[in-house]
Amino acid sequence: MLKTRILTALVLLAVLLPVLFFQYFPAFVVVATLFLGAAMWEAARLFGLKLAPLFGAACAGAFVYGMFHAKPGAMTSLFAVCALLWAIRFAPSLGMGLPPLKGAANWTLGLTFAFALFGCFYAMLALFQHSPAFLLSAMALVWVADIGAYFCGKAFGKRKLAPTISPGKSWEGALGGAAIVLLLAIVTIVAAPVAPWLQDTFAVRLQAKMGWLATLAIVLLMVAASIAGDLFESQLKRRAGMKDSSKLLPGHGGVLDRIDALIPVLPMAALIGSWL
Repeated sequence: MLKTRILTALVLLAVLLPVLFFQYFPAFVVVATLFLGAAMWEAARLFGLKLAPLFGAACAGAFVYGMFHAKPGAMTSLFAVCALLWAIRFAPSLGMGLPPLKGAANWTLGLTFAFALFGCFYAMLALFQHSPAFLLSAMALVWVADIGAYFCGKAFGKRKLAPTISPGKSWEGALGGAAIVLLLAIVTIVAAPVAPWLQDTFAVRLQAKMGWLATLAIVLLMVAASIAGDLFESQLKRRAGMKDSSKLLPGHGGVLDRIDALIPVLPMAALIGSWL
């Protein structure tokens, strides 16, 4: 299993790193569209849609169409609506539970989640257009929070964060991950004056515009959003009786399993980026 995970990771890096390094937007659009289509297919399966492959392909087509036909300002509005949806619909479901897998409430939730996925991938494009460093630094906050939570949870975890959704997660892990992310943001901001390659990163730009207190508060909010995204996808998988969203990425599960924590965070980052 470890060899499979490593091989899959190397293949993904071989595809993604050249696109990021050469900053070639059309190639990034192609990669993002493929991943969006796969994520939509997986989401459709989690919501019990029979024609999941067709749904994924249709969403990929709609994604490209929207990219070229969106009116000025529409994307900023999309990111704001996505942030609102996570605050008033998806995050509350972690406590209230999900509707049955069949019925109108399930389809409404499924379409709303598809909307959030569109927002995530459009935000990815917007952040990339700002700069690959800006995109990667926003994503790194999520990755570091996840890795930090895993190791802190292993070392200190006692109190379950969401025992009925993801028994392996603990409050100690979540708080430890958040503390590590805050430390990373502080170090990045302090080091930026002597490290030019850090100056176009998310935390540095945010602190320059809004100051230390707002920056640390927003970073903490993004960590909380990433946890909500992770738990929400786990909740969907439990309801559907699936361990992974798919087997598309051998050793890693599916695309949704890799981006679940990014779904609420990237639209938030893109919305903030539009203000910056």
